[in-house]
Amino acid sequence: MVSIRTILLGCVLLVPFLVTSSPADADIYRYVDANGKVQFTDTPTHGRWDMYLKESAPVRSGHRSYLDLIHQHANFYGLEEALVKAVIKVESDYQPQIVSKKGAQGLMQLIPETAKHLKVKDPFDPSENIRGGSEYLRRMLDLFNNDIELALAAYNSGPSTVKQYGGIPPYNETRNYIKKVKHYLDYYRRSEDTLL
Repeated sequence: MVSIRTILLGCVLLVPFLVTSSPADADIYRYVDANGKVQFTDTPTHGRWDMYLKESAPVRSGHRSYLDLIHQHANFYGLEEALVKAVIKVESDYQPQIVSKKGAQGLMQLIPETAKHLKVKDPFDPSENIRGGSEYLRRMLDLFNNDIELALAAYNSGPSTVKQYGGIPPYNETRNYIKKVKHYLDYYRRSEDTLL
C-alpha cells in the first residue's frame, strides 16, 4: 500500500517538471500526404510539416495592452485605430496563436511570405503582428488611393487580384470580409476604448 508521504513526495518532485516544461511542446503540425490524408503531430519528422496551431505561454497582452499596441502602431502608420481593431476582429477574433487553413498567422493573419517581407520575425507576438499588419494595411490604402473597400479587398485576396479585376474581386469570401470589417469599423468608431 502506498503511503500518503510517498504520494506527497511524488507530487513535490513532479511540480518542477510541470512548471519548467516548454510550451512549444504543444505546437501542432499538419501534413497532407500524397493520398490527400491529413495527419497531425507535435513532433514533425520532416520539413513538409506545416505549422497548424502554435501553443505558447498565455499572452500577457490583455485588453488594455491590445488597445495600447493598436494605438501605437495605428498612429505610426497613420491609420484609424477603429480600422485596425476591425481587421483584427474579423481576421482572428483577437486570438494571437491562430493559424488559418491557408497558413496565415496571428492577430492580423499574416501569410508567412508577407510577414517575412514586413520583417515580422514572430507572427504570434501581438506587437510584431499588429505592427506588420498595420504596415501592410497602410500599403494597401496607399496603393488604392485610400479607398477602404479596395484596400480591404487587397488585404484579403491580394493586391494583384484587385488590380486584375479592376476593383473588388467577385469572390464571396472577399465581399463578405469587406462587409464584416466595415460593420466592426462602424462599431469601433462609436465605442472607441473597447474590444469585442
